[in-house]
Amino acid sequence: MTVELEHVEAFLAIARSGGFTRGSAALHLSQPATSRRIKMLEAELGAPLFDRLGRGVTLTEAGRAFLPHAQALLASMRDAIEAVNAVRGTDHGTVTLALVGTLASSSLTGRLSRLRQGHPGLDLRLRTALSAEVSALVLRGDAALGLRYGADPDPGVVSDIIHHERLIPVCPPDHPAAAGGTDLAALDGQRWLAFPPPPGQPADLYTMALQQLLAAQGLGVAEVMPIDSLTAQKRMAEAGFGLAILPESSLEEELRTGTLCAIDAPALTTSIPVALIRRRNSFQTGAARALAAALTDWPQTLT
Repeated sequence: MTVELEHVEAFLAIARSGGFTRGSAALHLSQPATSRRIKMLEAELGAPLFDRLGRGVTLTEAGRAFLPHAQALLASMRDAIEAVNAVRGTDHGTVTLALVGTLASSSLTGRLSRLRQGHPGLDLRLRTALSAEVSALVLRGDAALGLRYGADPDPGVVSDIIHHERLIPVCPPDHPAAAGGTDLAALDGQRWLAFPPPPGQPADLYTMALQQLLAAQGLGVAEVMPIDSLTAQKRMAEAGFGLAILPESSLEEELRTGTLCAIDAPALTTSIPVALIRRRNSFQTGAARALAAALTDWPQTLT
């Protein structure tokens, strides 16, 4: 059996995009050319990989079985190319970091900026995604390293908890809780803002932390309004549409200018772990090692 890498690339592009048209565009190929590659791959494997559903596609059982191996194959080839480039001295220091967008606080961006200043040849590229998507980017080799909330149990990645993101409750300045000395009972019946659950999951870590905190304080029946953007949550909280529990590192400007106030309620303050992940047994370039060292030096908690 001979499986061509370009056929595997076509399979992964279609699987990620959910259709032949979008997959072909990602590969800069015509749709007939992409279709030919998939037909040849299916003939080689002896099984259909996609079910065609109108304009979209879904993976067949064979396609789902093939997917992780296809990702590993392509990622290993990228590792091989990077390893050879390192030996030849043609590694230009390019490294991609995938991260959850809410982690892009001034603390992290300042650390990345200092890394670039200390390594002028470093070409640092960033991609933002949800935690599960960060892992997917790392697993398929599209990112050398990832920053996500919580360790990933997938045996294909190595997770190291490098930081704990402190979350604090906030309210607009005209809210009674802004005055301090908050009686938690006074928060009963308040609406809270939180991130919607990722597709196929009951809740994300933010929402889980919020629900657990509220339940522990007897506020578990509170209304939770899903808002899918950190910036939107802050603006909605400022406008009085609800209270929120947000990363302290993302609130520097709002707390300084007084558009949001921290609620004096230690029982509603918590933290969630931030993990640095990499693909197990992957080749780590000098640029990737420098980035990992800079991130591992991140303070465990904010003070």
